[in-house]
Amino acid sequence: MKIASMMVALGGLLAFGLADVAEAKYCGAARYRCCPTEACAPAGDYCAAKACPTTCYQTVQETVWDTKQYQCCRTVYDQVTCQVPVTCTRTIRETCYREECYTVCKPVYQTCYREVTCTIKKPVYQTCYRDVTCTIKKPVYQTCYRDVCYTKCRPVFQTCYRDVTCTVKKPVCETHYRQVCCTTYRTETETCYRDVCYTVCKPVTTYKTVEECTGEWVTETYQIPGKMVQKCVQDPGTWEWDPCACKCVYRPGCARMVCEQCPPTTCCKRTWVPRKVCKQVPCTTYVRETQTCKQPYTVCRRVPVQSVKQVPYTCVRWEKECVTKRVPYTTCSMVRETCTKRVPYTTCSWTTECITKRVPYTTCSWTTECITKRVPYTTCSMTREVKTRQVPYTTCRQVCETKMVTKTSCVPRKVVETKTVCVPRTVCRRVPVTACAAVDPSCAVPAATAQAPCSTCTK
Repeated sequence: MKIASMMVALGGLLAFGLADVAEAKYCGAARYRCCPTEACAPAGDYCAAKACPTTCYQTVQETVWDTKQYQCCRTVYDQVTCQVPVTCTRTIRETCYREECYTVCKPVYQTCYREVTCTIKKPVYQTCYRDVTCTIKKPVYQTCYRDVCYTKCRPVFQTCYRDVTCTVKKPVCETHYRQVCCTTYRTETETCYRDVCYTVCKPVTTYKTVEECTGEWVTETYQIPGKMVQKCVQDPGTWEWDPCACKCVYRPGCARMVCEQCPPTTCCKRTWVPRKVCKQVPCTTYVRETQTCKQPYTVCRRVPVQSVKQVPYTCVRWEKECVTKRVPYTTCSMVRETCTKRVPYTTCSWTTECITKRVPYTTCSWTTECITKRVPYTTCSMTREVKTRQVPYTTCRQVCETKMVTKTSCVPRKVVETKTVCVPRTVCRRVPVTACAAVDPSCAVPAATAQAPCSTCTK
């Protein structure tokens, strides 16, 4: 009984003393029954787990390409064309002439005359006339007239009338009206505005200080003393009584030479006094500025307008009507008529007439005549003659002349170019990595695994 009570007391002390240890061991809970039911559910075999997921950070190096500009010099060859004088020799062919003498035989023809006497017969023609009498018949024409009777038929036309009754259709026009809807278009004008951008040059005035060398002319006045001049000075005279003339006589004073200085001369002299002045010089530059303005434009649109108008139309109907009209007709009858006309005819009668006429005839008689005539004949004699002729020959001479030849040369020049290259640069950054650590199957305590660090994590 006593042992049982002691065991109960010892159990209570142990329970009381280990309360703090249990509190720390079970995350502040005094016992397992304080945990929620979901936390106490079986989690399976811990040793069967293959890996533990852990988030670590790993440093990764990346290559970044930066754009870099640099300037380099490049040799560019320009083609320059210039005119270069070149001296060359040219052969000129000239045609010259020299005189050459040669002998020719020239025939000389001469006409001579000799007298020849001969007898010739010369015919002598003479025209004579004889009277011839002959009888001729001459026709005499005469126009006569005779009366001829003939019969002709003359038509006689007569207009008669007969009554004809006929039925005619007479059109009767009636005008009716119908309403027609028509669409007309009215033009409406509307003024709209659009934004138009235009560029103006706006003057911008800036001032800069410029040091300017200037000066002024200063007028200085100075005096030049006058010259020393000798002049004759006469003392004032006196009036004295002359008893001989019983009057006062003027006695002039004594004359003496006195040195006197002329008045000074005033002269002006201009002197340039330089000085530096700082002044503000306005510099006006024009800056382009884009402005916007409202530009009006007109928009025309056609608006349909519905209207009703009365359109006339004509209907034609035919009415029958009996009409009697007189129709003219023409009758023709032939009437015989006897007429007389005068017919001309010509009669011919022959008249005998004796005429005398003179008939010319020619007689020929021969006359003997002795004549002397000069007969020309030609004689030929050869004469030697010396003639001169121009014989051409060709000479060559060299002529120096200067020609302008176009010469092309390449002139080098340096051109500065700006090139862009890509330069690699290494950048380090931290990347989150999820790694799994392998678990030893022999582990039985989860706490040991929780305290051990992950061997695959890279810090």
